[in-house]
Amino acid sequence: MANIASQKKRNRRTITQTQANIRFGSAIKTLFRGVEDAAAAGDAEALSARARELEKTIDKAEARNVLHRNTAARRKQRLARIVAGVAS
Repeated sequence: MANIASQKKRNRRTITQTQANIRFGSAIKTLFRGVEDAAAAGDAEALSARARELEKTIDKAEARNVLHRNTAARRKQRLARIVAGVAS
């Protein structure tokens, strides 16, 4: 256990940031499932709305350094392939 006040504060911040990172990761996985379900159902309107929301969430996670930029790009490309597959 830390004795220095600044380290105690840093420990509290680390816990908060870790929880935020977990929330982002969980949200992205959940949104991907929603996109895949909409694509399987062939519902273009729902797919479009969920895809926009997912892309926005991925961009936010990348901006906050929750996701590496290459990981974010890979996931957005995967999303684009799903959307293009339903469009065609």
